[in-house]
Amino acid sequence: MSIQEAIHQQVTTHPVVLYMKGTPQFPQCGFSGNAVRILNALGVKTFFSVDVLRDAEIRQGIKDYANWPTIPQLYINGEFVGGSDIMGEMYQSGELQQLLAKVAASN
Repeated sequence: MSIQEAIHQQVTTHPVVLYMKGTPQFPQCGFSGNAVRILNALGVKTFFSVDVLRDAEIRQGIKDYANWPTIPQLYINGEFVGGSDIMGEMYQSGELQQLLAKVAASN
């Protein structure tokens, strides 16, 4: 399986996926920590996370997959949402809550 196929499988088999530096318990950068805080603030108790620092191929592969140069990256229901800044904007506007409500309704 190619790295792109592996990434596609991850984002399509889990309702909420966060590619980040570190883990939700121990983020290794401020942007990843902010992304986790936003998800926690919205009541997302469990989500699939991938520590891109553990695998250089995943780290580059996810940037190529979304055509997005930075980490973290959030996926909801297989769709790329954005990074930490976009998550913050969507959180402030209520848009992220709406996306996550669809996940809760479908589970």
